[in-house]
Amino acid sequence: MERAYRDRDDAGETLARELAQLTGRPDITVLGLLRGGAPVAAVIARQLGVRYDVLVIRKLGLPSAPEVAFGAIGPGGVRVLNTEVAQRLDAEQIAQVTSDETAELRRREQRLRGGRPPLDLAGRTAVLVDDGLATGATARAAVAVARGLGAARVILAVPVGSVEAVASLRDVVDEIVCPLRPNDFRAVGQYYLDFHQISDDEVTRLPVGG
Repeated sequence: MERAYRDRDDAGETLARELAQLTGRPDITVLGLLRGGAPVAAVIARQLGVRYDVLVIRKLGLPSAPEVAFGAIGPGGVRVLNTEVAQRLDAEQIAQVTSDETAELRRREQRLRGGRPPLDLAGRTAVLVDDGLATGATARAAVAVARGLGAARVILAVPVGSVEAVASLRDVVDEIVCPLRPNDFRAVGQYYLDFHQISDDEVTRLPVGG
């Protein structure tokens, strides 16, 4: 196995070095994908001296198989649909799942963003950060939401990812930063010495800068 990161802070420091050209730029927003991406993103934003926030997205799952996503929603009423999957449902089913997940998204935004103003990415460069990339499904939804919120450029930054997932996302982002791409990738957690589950409390305690 290739080298492991000590923890998410170590991973964030590695990514910050890779993103050094963004230091101090006022148009940058570094966004942590919840929950594991938040501490990584906070380190990057602090090191680069740019704005930090979290991106709350909710997958829209089939009522009969919630793990199968037919779309995703994000802040500001942004909704993206995977039409191939969504066509299995009627309009009423789509509306009901969207309504349920919108209520949960609002609850989590209120809890995890600490009353900060609504997320506005209009004309900005969004740096989407997660602690790893396995299938790429969450990242793809996050990219679509960031575009829907008006981001002019989207950079995806992850400490480790599967070769296949990185390749599959090249067509939807402007840039991918992923220092570690093992050929024998199995799970994100195997590349961290400390990969504990991040709690809501840990996210809310992260410093807000920029």
